[in-house]
Amino acid sequence: MTQLPAAQGQPAQSALKPSDSSKALYGGKSTRRITVRDITAAKERGEKWPMLTAYDAMTASVFDEAGIPVMLVGDSAGNCHLGYETTVPVTLDEMTMLSAAVVRGTQRALIVADLPFGSYQEGPVQALRSATRLVKEAGVGAVKLEGGERSHRQIELLVESGIPVMAHIGLTPQSVNAMGYRVQGRGEEAAAQLLRDAKAVQDAGAFAVVLELVPAELAAEVTRTLHIPTVGIGAGPDTDAQVLVWTDMLGLTGGRVPKFVKKYADLRQVMGDAAKAFAEDVVGGTFPLEEHSVH
Repeated sequence: MTQLPAAQGQPAQSALKPSDSSKALYGGKSTRRITVRDITAAKERGEKWPMLTAYDAMTASVFDEAGIPVMLVGDSAGNCHLGYETTVPVTLDEMTMLSAAVVRGTQRALIVADLPFGSYQEGPVQALRSATRLVKEAGVGAVKLEGGERSHRQIELLVESGIPVMAHIGLTPQSVNAMGYRVQGRGEEAAAQLLRDAKAVQDAGAFAVVLELVPAELAAEVTRTLHIPTVGIGAGPDTDAQVLVWTDMLGLTGGRVPKFVKKYADLRQVMGDAAKAFAEDVVGGTFPLEEHSVH
């Protein structure tokens, strides 16, 4: 029988082992919620997988229907949706509200929520209190927090308490006032520290770790060293997974975007054109017409 070509933007089925295809995170057949155990199994299979941010139910539902297996309710909502200049002002109340909306808009994806700045830095007990809110009130399946060795104790207590943790090292945006926005891990000493951070979060029990703005060669070394999945953003092609902020990925973000972003659409142009067309119809008296009116 002739094999049909894969749809544009989707991997060919031959890229997956036949025994693994039904278990795949992207394109798999299961309709239940994806769990951290599925993430671990994907690493064992050598399967790469995508992650996108989401901040509302409608957008999350679109990504869920598209098969995105993991969604991050990132504190990047501060920049993308709440009008803040950085992620620092985002509150736990805001993260809880946004996370609950994303959970309600999805059925299959694992939903991971960021612990915002100031909600876990005091120590493990504060981290547990904050993470518990996101799990109980929002219904997320896991939380994410920044920091390597410095966050070891927080991760350990959360995992011991039954809350899965995704770690985040390299460029940590909540520390922008201290480190700025620049590549992390350049130079022998910095690379050694990043490797120590990666091993620390793995030892603490994190089920995965985000590597942000890290040299590709170093990210590849971390990925080979760890038995937990690595999620890259500006970290080259050799991590186990890739994540992008959805407004960057779909071209909604205005101005410059980071070099590592690939735009898959230009929603800013589409939305702007639609808004202008609507406005011109209203001003010109061509909307609403009879078919748009209720009698």
